[in-house]
Amino acid sequence: MNPIHQIPVVAVSYNAPHLLRGLLSSLRRFYPNPVHVVDGSEPGPAAEIAALVADFENVQLHAMGYNIHHGPGMAWAIQHLGLQGRVLFMDTDIVVLRDGFLESLAEQLGPEDYGAGGVAYVNREGFDIPYGYGAVDYLHPPCMLCNVEVMRQWPLPIKHGAPMVAPMLALHDAGRSELLRNVDWAKNDVLMGTQKVYVDHIGMGTSQATGGYHLEEWMAEVQARQAAGQPAPPARAPEAPPQGHNPDLHALMPATARAVLEVGCNTGALAHVVKRERPDCHYLGLELDPKAAEIARRYCDGVVALDIEGGSASLFDEYRDRDCWVFGDVLEHLRDPWKVLSRIRKVIPAHGCVVASVPNAQHWSLQARLALGEFRYEDTGLLDRTHLRWFTRVTLFELFQSAGFRIEAGLPRVFDEPAREQVLPAIRAMAIALGRDPEGAVRDALPMQYVVRAVPA
Repeated sequence: MNPIHQIPVVAVSYNAPHLLRGLLSSLRRFYPNPVHVVDGSEPGPAAEIAALVADFENVQLHAMGYNIHHGPGMAWAIQHLGLQGRVLFMDTDIVVLRDGFLESLAEQLGPEDYGAGGVAYVNREGFDIPYGYGAVDYLHPPCMLCNVEVMRQWPLPIKHGAPMVAPMLALHDAGRSELLRNVDWAKNDVLMGTQKVYVDHIGMGTSQATGGYHLEEWMAEVQARQAAGQPAPPARAPEAPPQGHNPDLHALMPATARAVLEVGCNTGALAHVVKRERPDCHYLGLELDPKAAEIARRYCDGVVALDIEGGSASLFDEYRDRDCWVFGDVLEHLRDPWKVLSRIRKVIPAHGCVVASVPNAQHWSLQARLALGEFRYEDTGLLDRTHLRWFTRVTLFELFQSAGFRIEAGLPRVFDEPAREQVLPAIRAMAIALGRDPEGAVRDALPMQYVVRAVPA
């Protein structure tokens, strides 16, 4: 038998026998593969599903007797069915249009990979977002081919509006998202309004057939995290312009700048705003992340994949026409920001400037964590694990002065943080104990970030 035809298929069913029949009948037109149906339907639909499964050869029903939900249904199959090697997971609202889709997925899936299918991006709560720093690669489950032994090495799917979010977060946090293989047609075919290649995903078919996705627990968890001060970024349409530029950084960019170079331009959010206001401004971006660079090219006049610290003297000389260099939360990621700024100083025009935003290492929350011994790195924020350098207001001035610049404008970015009121008295007392200005110590503990504009001294 063709090895492709031996790959087992797993589908989780709930109260929608007509959808399951559509999946099985369309699959059987092209593939004889063994199928496992994990069913959590109520008694009436469960009886219909049992009858229709009996009409198909090589299809095994696993009746749970309760609504097991999508993620736990997949996890149950992974844990209890003795599956080995490659396994195809399919939603019951998938209709197979032609053969070749399984071969296409198998061609992309390497023996060490987690899975192949449509890979998009979500935030940590599982909501779809455009690509950007911190975005989590997410393998969508409607039609995905996975190595089940690799799946067992990571957290299993969960009861969630995004059932694959637990393993995807674990892969992301471990820096192993490369174990996911994106297949363009698989992402295309599950979207509404697209020209289908191999399969059709009936838009919200299960939701319409069963009265909703029943995501109350998921939303309760999200709301609880938001109430605890951990808001999730809102979902945005993939085709929307990038969001999230720093408005204070933008405000310090001189309106007279005609040649901008943004180091670490991400997906081009700042470039989009600047070019919209001043189309005649020539905007270049440097960006190491290839996914972000691909998006940024839509909004910049040019994007170069380049490590600014690895550039030669001739490279900096090539950009001597740039009259505004922008570092939006970048300097703290460099190994030697002092050297980079010094090299820029040698080539920047006399009327040029450097605009930068830098996190404040003197922030009250960092002082509190350090006092408690809880200086733990995180995915984002002040304790971003990719930060290599740390600056306070004083040492930020020293950074630019040592490189031959003078800070001519700047502002602290202070946000509403009620918890600080419990910590500020201790900071004030510590300054007094050391014979320093207590009010100055409190003032410099408030900003989350500093934004500055520096000019040649």
